[in-house]
Amino acid sequence: MPLSGAALRRVLEAAYAEDAPHGDITSLALIPEAARATAELRARVPGVFSGGPVIEAGFRFHDPKAQVELVVAEGEEFSAGAVLARVSGRAREILTAERVVLNLVQRMSAIATLTARYVSLTQGTSARIVDTRKTTPGLRELERYAVRCGGGRNHRFSLSDAVMAKDNHLAVLTGGDPALLTDVLRAARERLGHTTHFEVEVDSIEQIEPVLAAGVDTIMLDNFTPEQLREGVALVAGRAIVEASGGVNLETVAVIAAAGVDVISVGALTHSIVNLDLGLDVVLDAPEGGLA
Repeated sequence: MPLSGAALRRVLEAAYAEDAPHGDITSLALIPEAARATAELRARVPGVFSGGPVIEAGFRFHDPKAQVELVVAEGEEFSAGAVLARVSGRAREILTAERVVLNLVQRMSAIATLTARYVSLTQGTSARIVDTRKTTPGLRELERYAVRCGGGRNHRFSLSDAVMAKDNHLAVLTGGDPALLTDVLRAARERLGHTTHFEVEVDSIEQIEPVLAAGVDTIMLDNFTPEQLREGVALVAGRAIVEASGGVNLETVAVIAAAGVDVISVGALTHSIVNLDLGLDVVLDAPEGGLA
C-alpha cells in the first residue's frame, strides 16, 4: 500500500511552516542564488530503509525541478556508510529542505528497522506483527507506512475504522458485573453494520467464552502469559481472530508467536523509537557567475 500523497503534502506543509515560517535566512544570507548543489543521504548505522517518497517530495517542495535519485528501495536493508539517495538542484532550497527530510526519514527508517526485527523473530509462525494507535500525532500515515516497509501490518487506522472495546469500555457497559458481558456486547454487535469489524479486549481466560458468545470478530488477549495464550488460543478454536497485546518486546515476541496467535500488536514500533543516524553530505557545484 503506497504512502498517500495528500497525507505527505499535509505533513510537509506543516513541517516547513514550522521550520522556515519566513524563509531560511541563513541560506538566503550566505548562499548565492545561482549556486547549485548535489547532496548524498548516507547511513551512519545499518538499518532498513523507509522514506523514499518523503525525500522526493521534501526536496521538490522548495525546488520543483530538483533531481532525486533513490539508491535503495523501500524495505531494503542497508549497511553503515551506504548512500541511500542523491539530490541535485538549487543549493539554497536543498539546505532549507534538509532538516525536515532528515527528521522524517530517520524516524521512518528506524520504525522499519525495528519492525523488521520483530517480523524476523516470528518467522515460521502464523502471527502477524501489527502496529497500534500509539503514533506521533500528525505523523500516523508516515509511521504506519514505515511499519509496512519493515514487513509489518497495520491495525485500525483511527477510532472511526472499527469497534474495539477495551477494559474501560467494558467497565462502563457492565458496571463491573461480568454476567452482563455477553448481552451488552451482543446488543452493540446488532447495532453495527455487517461490514464493521468488532474487536474486544479481555484480560482473563474467564472472559473469553462470554465475549465469543456475542459474535465478535477479534478477541484481544491482553497481558496473558505464554501459557495463558496457548490456553486462550485453544479455547477460541478458530471462532475469532486471536490478537496478543501487552508485554511484547524483542525478548518475548517469539514465544508469544509460538503460542498460536494470529496477530501481535506492538506499540513499541512507533512510540519508543530512536531515530536512525543518517546524514546529508552536500558538495557545491560551480554555478553560473560565481561561487567556486
